[in-house]
Amino acid sequence: MNNLPKISIVTVTYNCEKLIEKTIQSVIAQSYPNIEYIIVDGLSKDNTLKIVEQYRAHIDIVISEKDKNNYDAMNKGMRAATGDYIWFLHAGDIAESPTLLEAIFQNHQDEDFIYGKVRIVDAEGNSIPWHKKHPAAHKISWRSFRNGMIVCHQAMLPHRRIWQEYRFEKYKLVADLDWTIRILKKAKTFKDSGIVMCSFLKGGISAKHRKASWKERFNILKEHFGLIPTLWEHLRIVAQAFKRGNVAP
Repeated sequence: MNNLPKISIVTVTYNCEKLIEKTIQSVIAQSYPNIEYIIVDGLSKDNTLKIVEQYRAHIDIVISEKDKNNYDAMNKGMRAATGDYIWFLHAGDIAESPTLLEAIFQNHQDEDFIYGKVRIVDAEGNSIPWHKKHPAAHKISWRSFRNGMIVCHQAMLPHRRIWQEYRFEKYKLVADLDWTIRILKKAKTFKDSGIVMCSFLKGGISAKHRKASWKERFNILKEHFGLIPTLWEHLRIVAQAFKRGNVAP
């Protein structure tokens, strides 16, 4: 185990009594021997914490306090983490198989950024194809994200040396895009595991506030890529959304 990097898995929760148990079970079922599990709860008012307590022997750190938003909670988990790599796997996200981390870290070369794939499911459990092309390790960089999140944050394993905090005060809806671009600016080595790392439910904060998230995403891309390139790419993003039927004509 001493030769295997420690993986800090962080689960953010708030009133997730219907979702949290399956997430916890998928984490503690992992065959990988060097895991640190952290749960950050925003003072849930339902039975979330009672369920967490049932599995307390398998959880290294539980933080339960009020937070400003999900990204604030993720920062708290990142500060508490002592692992070499971090994996954000939130309530409702389910690790795809018990052996996935073991498979990913075979022939480990201490890469800065390891990534994989996700499986999106709807309320009925039907799989929904990921709508963006999976990037190859020899091509991925921070510039690859000029068209938005081509890799889900649930499929990312960044090394500690490139971690940065989410700027949750500035970007409240799609801070994961800004965070990904900033950490990848520091990354020099990449590994595409090619493995489906988890499944998660369709939706989320940005999906529920689509217009506001588009505006925020535009501002993020403008900050990192400049105004003119962002205008062009944003038109492409809107066109893709129309094509998928996510925007009414």
